Amino acid sequence: MSQPPLRRAALPQPAPAAGSATVTVFASPTSWIESDALAQCHQVAALDGMIHVAAMPDLHPGKGAPIGAAMASTVLYPFLVGSDIGCGIAVFPLRLKRAVPERLAARFPDLDRALDPAQDADDPAWAVMTDDVPAGHVEGLGTVGRGNHFVELARIGTVFEPGHASRLGLAAGDLVLVVHSGSRGLGERILRAHTEVHGAGPAPDPAAYLAMHDDAVRWGSLNRRLMAARVAHALGTEPTEPIVDECHNLVEIRDGVYLHRKGAAPGDGRDVLVAGTRGTPSYLVAAHSGPGANHSVAHGAGRKMSRADALRRGRAKHTVEELRRTPLGSLVVCGDRQLLFEEAPTAYKRIEQVIADLVDHELATPVATTVPLVTYKTPDLGSTPPRDRRDHRRRRGRP
Repeated sequence: MSQPPLRRAALPQPAPAAGSATVTVFASPTSWIESDALAQCHQVAALDGMIHVAAMPDLHPGKGAPIGAAMASTVLYPFLVGSDIGCGIAVFPLRLKRAVPERLAARFPDLDRALDPAQDADDPAWAVMTDDVPAGHVEGLGTVGRGNHFVELARIGTVFEPGHASRLGLAAGDLVLVVHSGSRGLGERILRAHTEVHGAGPAPDPAAYLAMHDDAVRWGSLNRRLMAARVAHALGTEPTEPIVDECHNLVEIRDGVYLHRKGAAPGDGRDVLVAGTRGTPSYLVAAHSGPGANHSVAHGAGRKMSRADALRRGRAKHTVEELRRTPLGSLVVCGDRQLLFEEAPTAYKRIEQVIADLVDHELATPVATTVPLVTYKTPDLGSTPPRDRRDHRRRRGRP
């Protein structure tokens, strides 16, 4: 099982002059890359201490910094990692005799409801914990969050590298659970504490920031395991260990510099799940990128529409019911109608092009696809009793 890297060595030396950093975009001329995202890459490159910005083919604009980029610097900038420290994607084998999407979708647990160590002490999902909760942060444990986070039951589709897939214990037709989530309120709290004093400036005490950051990375990994265990038990099977668990929002010290990843997965010999959309396959790849790409690969398809645009265009073209069943025949569990439109497959780039760019630039080799059966975003409150819906709305106020 792969784990998020937490390399800690001697801190980097004083920064070189600003303006000397390089920017490389690992995408073909036909790939969709917004000019605003490129502009953000060059703004980052102008920061003090910046050495190299590697932009992945899923590059798109973020809040102040590009998403889909790996940025190497002698200065640590918390805002380049963002608030969802430790966000990543894990893949868990799942053993079920039959996979009927309609039946399984109805059995998914409410992953907006956090596990309470006191009230839910007998929940079997706790068995996956082998240590204390990082930072003692119990709020939001076992929840998926909003935005592009999801939990997906999928089937292994095309296998490109049978030997590699076999080493992971995978074959065509096998079921897996894909979990994409992060550190929830913990990462947000860490970034807010920094920005309230220092804004987008560097961390005045890198070691102190890294200690909190590492807690959030571990918390995110634990949270993915807890959600996978909750779903496995709800579907009537036993939890398994992840065969992939890679974080794509973090900073590590590598080769004597800070390597910030914002929507970019570690690419140094790792197995990475590059997420498609709920209406397309995702790709499990063997990553083998080098220093030119800051040892990183893409983490997903990458947005091509803002949430506002996706909402406006989606409402003009689709109904809610149309978006709850994909062209693949898979089901989407999402009680938030606005989120259904914001996260529609058409709001994202073509995952096939992203993967082709990774292959063409020799950053990764496809191993297999995962084809969605049930994609969970939020609970469908329409099927729950009124009292439970009121309880749920109260719980949604928690971080």
